[in-house]
Amino acid sequence: MAGKDHLGINMARPDGIFQTDMSDSMDHHTRATPAPHRRVGALFVLFAGLWCAGLSQAAELVVWSAGAVQAPLAQLVSEYEKASGHSVKVEYAPVGVWMRRLAQPAKPDVLVISQDVLDTVHNNSWTVPSSAMPLGRVGVGVAVAEGAARPDISSPQALRQALLNAKSITYMDPNKGTSGKHFAWVLEQLGITEQMKSKTKLGDVGFVVEPVARGEVELGIQQITEILPVAGARLLGPLPEPLQKITTYYITQTVQVQEAAVARDFIAFVTSTRARAVFVEKGFAAP
Repeated sequence: MAGKDHLGINMARPDGIFQTDMSDSMDHHTRATPAPHRRVGALFVLFAGLWCAGLSQAAELVVWSAGAVQAPLAQLVSEYEKASGHSVKVEYAPVGVWMRRLAQPAKPDVLVISQDVLDTVHNNSWTVPSSAMPLGRVGVGVAVAEGAARPDISSPQALRQALLNAKSITYMDPNKGTSGKHFAWVLEQLGITEQMKSKTKLGDVGFVVEPVARGEVELGIQQITEILPVAGARLLGPLPEPLQKITTYYITQTVQVQEAAVARDFIAFVTSTRARAVFVEKGFAAP
């Protein structure tokens, strides 16, 4: 089971990107190069410049993304827009919402979804299989309000008792999100589905642990990357390993992509070494 993998959370900030100034060495190389070679080099630079100019024309990408990826993706989109001059419009929603919308004619240029549905979107010819790239892995966690009591959830038995003792809980609607569907299964495994119904508030979209941060709900269950950004909420811990689910998220082009070259460039940007560090900073493990 995927949940048996160990998932570490590294909150250390990554180093910035540094560029080396190559002007002196390039100038020396140019002076030492024979004239015919310089002419060929000049032509290459000219054609490369024309090609880049074509790509540099401002384009707009539409991205549909799973909510679990919002924290790192929002930061990377901002960086990409500044670096490229392109516009990236991102909508965030649970994967179940996107699966229903993908069945309709209108589609985005780029899609960020969980591995669970990757084969489905490929088999329905909604996406370009060769373009799919992994972004990161994340598990499901439990949240409490800042300063609230921190019950033991380190084992299935301890989690079961903590849930039964809680006055209220919240998790994503199982029909809409990955974590909600999984946690409904967890409740079944613990044999407390019926006992929890009267004190459960199902989330719809976004960060479902926000009511926990406001003190309105005692315990919240969602993917860890959707708990960490919520001010006033604290990660109590991941689900115990026998009940854990590790989800890998992928980014891929759709078949209706309008600017394929820009989409490829964007995907390369958010899967770069620098981007991986941002994903780890926001609570993901490397894919």
